[in-house]
Amino acid sequence: MSRLIKRSFTLAGHRTSIALEQEFWDALLGLARVRGQSLSALIATVDAARGPDSQLASALRVIALLSAGERARSSD
Repeated sequence: MSRLIKRSFTLAGHRTSIALEQEFWDALLGLARVRGQSLSALIATVDAARGPDSQLASALRVIALLSAGERARSSD
């Protein structure tokens, strides 16, 4: 597994850094592309939708995993 890659974003007017493995960044970039969004817009969408007890990095990993599962099912 790859090491964590940290990227910085501005969400709701605040700078934040997110550390994810490269594989998750790749999956999120692919999902953003499919949705016609920038990576920043996708992350802002996930941030706005997550619960108050959910960590942003965890929410991003979950959406990347769910998206990969949906793509796998649709290709069957």
